[in-house]
Amino acid sequence: MAVALGEGGGPSPAASRPTRTRGHRPLLLPGLAYLALFFVAPVAVLLATSLYVPVPGGDVGQYQPALHGQNYVDALAKFWPQLVRSFGFALMATLAALAIGYPMAYAIAVRARGRRLLQGLLLVLVVAPFFTSFILRTIAWKQILADDSFVVAALHWLHLLPPGGRLTATPFAVVCGLTYNFLPFMVLPIYASLERLDPRMLEAGADLYASPFTTFRTVTLPLSMPGVVGGTLLTFIPASGDYVNSSLLGNNTNTSMIGQVIDARFFKVLDYPTAAALSVVLMVAILVLVGAYVRRSGTEELL
Repeated sequence: MAVALGEGGGPSPAASRPTRTRGHRPLLLPGLAYLALFFVAPVAVLLATSLYVPVPGGDVGQYQPALHGQNYVDALAKFWPQLVRSFGFALMATLAALAIGYPMAYAIAVRARGRRLLQGLLLVLVVAPFFTSFILRTIAWKQILADDSFVVAALHWLHLLPPGGRLTATPFAVVCGLTYNFLPFMVLPIYASLERLDPRMLEAGADLYASPFTTFRTVTLPLSMPGVVGGTLLTFIPASGDYVNSSLLGNNTNTSMIGQVIDARFFKVLDYPTAAALSVVLMVAILVLVGAYVRRSGTEELL
């Protein structure tokens, strides 16, 4: 057996180094099996279902395997407004969560640094909503924005809402629900990035006579961009496919999102090919948008 020789005639370090990849392969098998069973297989079934056609003369909900790509054309032609609206609502909710969540994360990670008790309390307040059901939190917002709520009464009194105006069953209510429910997903990644920020860099900016805004723009924000990118992805992706907020806070033609359509097509209309086609389109659109966004932000390593 040939052995690579290094300087001096001895075996080279590369040759004497044990191969670690093979030793790690058994450790990867459970994870790969899990992904194959619960991700690859369902996606393959979804792709196959999206090409099915109705059984000739069959009952409602009966389909047979086929390669009918027209299902995608028909689904997009009929439901493209809901798809566009879903991405629009998700984008507005993501921007609102970023505007609210970044100052919160900054206050916890930077302003409260060194005060562990205060930091822990603030973090508990951020994650506390997770101890309540997602649906119950959305129903609570339905009560807050109801026509007889104090919020609507105050807006009428301030003349910020016209007489007879309402907040429920409006895009505003849906975006509010999305923002609230996914806000912790924005705060926590940004907090994790800001927590690793070296305070000496902020002090150096002040020593160089930089204003607080300049220090934030040139030091704090660039160093926290991985958290911003992660938070926006964790907010935008689930918000795009959400249907709970649009169902409970909207539930009309002006607020319906693609998640509602998929849910109705799967479980009410029993139109499985259309529902599967819309699911595939949503998944592909999110992947394309996320890939473009990550590359645009210069954080490809997050993929």
